[in-house]
Amino acid sequence: MNRAGPLLSSTVAQTQHSCTIDAGLRLTLSPAEFIDSDHERIRSTAEQIAGAIPDPTGKARALYRVVRDQVRYDPYIDYTDTESYRASSVLAKGHGYCVGKASLYAALCRASGIPARLGLADVKNHLATQRLRDAVGTDLFAYHGYVEIMPGDATAKRWIKVTPTFNESLCRKLGVPPLEFSGEDDALLQPFDASGRAFMSYVVQHGTFFDVPAKFLVAEMSRLYPKLCRPGGLRGNMEDESRGAGGHPTRA
Repeated sequence: MNRAGPLLSSTVAQTQHSCTIDAGLRLTLSPAEFIDSDHERIRSTAEQIAGAIPDPTGKARALYRVVRDQVRYDPYIDYTDTESYRASSVLAKGHGYCVGKASLYAALCRASGIPARLGLADVKNHLATQRLRDAVGTDLFAYHGYVEIMPGDATAKRWIKVTPTFNESLCRKLGVPPLEFSGEDDALLQPFDASGRAFMSYVVQHGTFFDVPAKFLVAEMSRLYPKLCRPGGLRGNMEDESRGAGGHPTRA
C-alpha cells in the first residue's frame, strides 16, 4: 500500500505549482478594506492615468508620478483616524502621509493589473522641517510606508520596492532631489541630499502586507509619537514651513 498517495506526473506537478504562484499573485491584485482598489474613483483614476499605456512598467511609472506629485505629502494628518490610511480617502483629500500615499499607489497599481503590496520599515534621517522634528522628537521614524510591485514577468517573482512619499515641490524647497522611479529598479528613499551628504536610510524592515494594518498603526503611532498624533491632526503645511526655513532640510 502506498501511504504517500499517488505519484504525480511532472506535468501535473508543474501545473499545481503554477496555480499556487497564481493564487499568491491574485491576492496582491485583489481589493482590500484600506487598499480599496475596487473603489469607483480609484478605478476611474487608474484608467485615466494608465489606461492607454500598453506595458505594466510604463503604467507603474505614470501612476508613481501622479501619487508622488499630485498628492501632497502631509505629516500633520490625523493618525488616529483610520480614513488617513484608506486609498480612496487619500485620493479624495489630495494629501496624505507616507502610509496613506503608499496605500493609494498600491490601490492604483492593483486597479491597473499590477500586483502590489504594502511594506513598512523604520527609517533614520527622515525628511523634515524643524516643526515636524520637534513633534516627532527623534531621528527615527517608525513604520514608514512603501510599496512592492511586480510589473514584470510574474513567473520571475521579482518584487520592486518604491515609495511615492515626497512630492517634487517639497523636495525642491528642502534641497533634496525628488526620487525618480524607472519602473524596473527599486526607488526607496534618497540616500543623499542635494549636496551629496548622507541622508535617509532604512534601519528595520517590518515586512509586507496585503492591506494596511490601520488599527495597529493608530495604536503604535499614538504610543511612539504622542505630540504628533492628536485627534484632528496638528494642522499645518510642510511646504510653507520649508520656505520659512530657507529651504534647508532637517532630519526627524
